[in-house]
Parts: sequence; C-alpha cells; structure tokens
Amino acid sequence: MPKVTYIEHNGTEHAVEVPVGLSVMRGAVDNNVPGIDADCGGECACATCHVFVDPAWEARTGTPSEQEASMLSFAATKQDNSRLSCQIEMTAALDGLVVRMPEAQH
Repeated sequence: MPKVTYIEHNGTEHAVEVPVGLSVMRGAVDNNVPGIDADCGGECACATCHVFVDPAWEARTGTPSEQEASMLSFAATKQDNSRLSCQIEMTAALDGLVVRMPEAQH
C-alpha cells in the first residue's frame, strides 16, 4: 500500500499507508494526523486540509482545479505548492509522497 509522510509545522512526521483511491486528506483523518481538520469532509468546500506538496512531488500530484484554486484563496499561508489534500487521490505512483501542514492548521 502506498505511503504518505505528513509533516507537521513543528517537524513531527507521520508516515501513513493510504489505500489507492482514497484522498490524501482521508488518509490523514483516518489516522488522526494533526493539522488536517477536513471540516467539509472532503467536498472541496473549505481549506482546512491545506498542505504544501514537497517540490519533488508537485508534478505527480497535478494542478488544482478551478474550484480548488478558489478554495485555496482562503488559505492564510497559500504558496505555489499549496494543495487541498482532499483533492489529491492516492495512486501507486504517489507512494512516498511528502506533504507539510501549515502552522495555521495546528
């Protein structure tokens, strides 16, 4: 099963197996990873699952849709590598993905 490493703003790492087909957000929520609140339940209707995708993985996670980009505009610390983790679907090709949570979400 593919793994994702979630890194809290303080550097604490959480390596979690996330089944193919689930979102990176669901992997965090199901494994109680702090910093991913997912208030909307993964409907791309908030920005409480905001993550920074490690630069080595940006191309493989794709680009935000128009709706995701709109939601990201509400994120306090948006960067070029910002994504909503609910919009990143796990695939075998994402095994080893690294995402960081912003300090604003701790």
